[in-house]
Amino acid sequence: MREKWNQFMQGRYGYDDLSRFLMKVFIAAIILSLFTGRIYIAGVFSLGRVFYWIALILIVYSYFRMFSKNIYKRSQENLRFLEKTRNIRNFFSTQQNLMKQRKKYHIYTCPDCKQKIRIPRGKGKIEIRCPKCGRTFIKRS
Repeated sequence: MREKWNQFMQGRYGYDDLSRFLMKVFIAAIILSLFTGRIYIAGVFSLGRVFYWIALILIVYSYFRMFSKNIYKRSQENLRFLEKTRNIRNFFSTQQNLMKQRKKYHIYTCPDCKQKIRIPRGKGKIEIRCPKCGRTFIKRS
């Protein structure tokens, strides 16, 4: 069965970052449609139904992208998506990296230039010299 699936997917685009994002938004829209089923917009449209249709459109578009044979066009769409979300992704990856470092290091900010300085934990009260502006200040590590 796996071999037949691999033969079917040969020459097709497959799964990428944009498809992963569309799937996450699809799941969020389905959940929102479940919780907002009885809320009406202007007394006519059910908000739950609107989220349901958005989810349906997202899942159809995501599968269209995965099964598409126009690999160049799908990769260009993915590159545009990655360009537009670069700042957001960098912010979250930086925050994740800082959270991992906080187990072994204290991260202080220079009072003058706002440069972040990483100091190992467990060294007691130490004098920290900012590498950017040269200001010294005392903190506990």
